[in-house]
Amino acid sequence: MSKKGRILVAMSGGIDSSLAAVMLHEEGYEVIGMTMKTWDYNTSGGSKKETGCCSLDSINDARNIAVNLGFPHYIIDIRDEFGDYVIDHFTNEYLSGRTPNPCVLCNTHIKWDALLRRADQLGCEYLATGHYANIRCENDRYVVSKGKDDYKDQSYALWGISQESLSRTTFPLGNLHKSEIKEMAMERGFNDLVTKSESYEICFVPDNDYRGFLRRRVENLDQKVNGGEFVLENGTVVGTHEGYPFYTVGQRKGLGVALGYPVYVTEIQKDKNRVVLGTFDELSRDGMYVKNLNLQKYEFLKERKDTITKVRYNDGGTPAVIEQAGDTMKVFFGKGVSAIAPGQAAVFYEENDVIGGGWIHSSFRQSNEKLA
Repeated sequence: MSKKGRILVAMSGGIDSSLAAVMLHEEGYEVIGMTMKTWDYNTSGGSKKETGCCSLDSINDARNIAVNLGFPHYIIDIRDEFGDYVIDHFTNEYLSGRTPNPCVLCNTHIKWDALLRRADQLGCEYLATGHYANIRCENDRYVVSKGKDDYKDQSYALWGISQESLSRTTFPLGNLHKSEIKEMAMERGFNDLVTKSESYEICFVPDNDYRGFLRRRVENLDQKVNGGEFVLENGTVVGTHEGYPFYTVGQRKGLGVALGYPVYVTEIQKDKNRVVLGTFDELSRDGMYVKNLNLQKYEFLKERKDTITKVRYNDGGTPAVIEQAGDTMKVFFGKGVSAIAPGQAAVFYEENDVIGGGWIHSSFRQSNEKLA
């Protein structure tokens, strides 16, 4: 074994995870590459060609890197545990009138656990991935912090990782920019990685048509939900919709409603099969409740804390005061925030550090709530 130790590297076949493996190999670690098969495209029923992190091409790309550098590479099949948890959750959330975030759920509840179990079996003390983020230890707590590359920072997607898992995880790309990774790949002759397109789709919805996926997944879905009402916030009926699971808070396009001014989905009322529409101003909320928390920087918040809070992956963040009560975080924004979608992840930051995060349960206007 190498003096640096044995490390398991999660390899999707893309440039980031491949270069993470290359860097650790060059630093003298005994690298073991591992690629996860999470989904069988033949069962998705979609029309698009198989792409992304689970495709045969991606698996072969990861293996080729390992062969070229002379370290072992394994493929693990986690389709059963992935499907039972991630895909069922994805389907159930839409049927509950919420907007799921399956990639965050998969990262924090499936992939890390699955990889660390295999790391133990292979005698690897640590796990490495190609995420653009950092991990540091403060006051005996492991904390995810933002990556150096602001544009590629992926700390938002990592709020759910447990302390035990963080203690065994490293992110080799955390202090690098994407441009530097591309240069490193070119210097080492991995030109194909640089020109390879990156997939931003949900892996089990390769055609990016989540409505079609739900229809294939849930028997007679159209008959169950079609023909509900579009209503304004005052209850005025302004049309009929195709079914509440096919809409998300903040959606503007594809509504099929012409009122002479732009309208957005402001609320999903699942029990009434209603989709509420409103103006951009009516889409704004002053706060929200976040549940199923996982805190990283602190074990528990005993008092209110000023934060920057993100309500979606590409959100720049908004100043907010957070107040914890058990497994619920009450969040008050300094100004209104648009399109707070129940089911999405909310992540709380203190400067560059992730305090923690959770799943958005509901939102409110300031007139309805106040600080305790």
